[in-house]
Amino acid sequence: MKMNRHIGLALLLILLGALILLNKFGVHTGHLMGYLFPVAMIGLGWLGLKNGKSFIGFILIAIGGLTLMVKLSGLIAIVLAIGLIIYGFSLLKKKSNVY
Repeated sequence: MKMNRHIGLALLLILLGALILLNKFGVHTGHLMGYLFPVAMIGLGWLGLKNGKSFIGFILIAIGGLTLMVKLSGLIAIVLAIGLIIYGFSLLKKKSNVY
């Protein structure tokens, strides 16, 4: 099989379609389906930007990005908390080296 740039898009579309069908037939796909729509909006916005439709592309990317950030807010909060803890320990370590 010759690899070209359309194979990746085709495989992605097949995967997304299979996930939607599995969900409709009652196979629990978890929270993955909740992330599908915002990621698809970002992808369509990028495709719009690539094809010269910059206004609609930016709108789709912004709405998809905001929706995805809301869905990932728990993970973002955990990463922020870990970063604050690490930064706090680094401040303590620097202060103890001064004396």
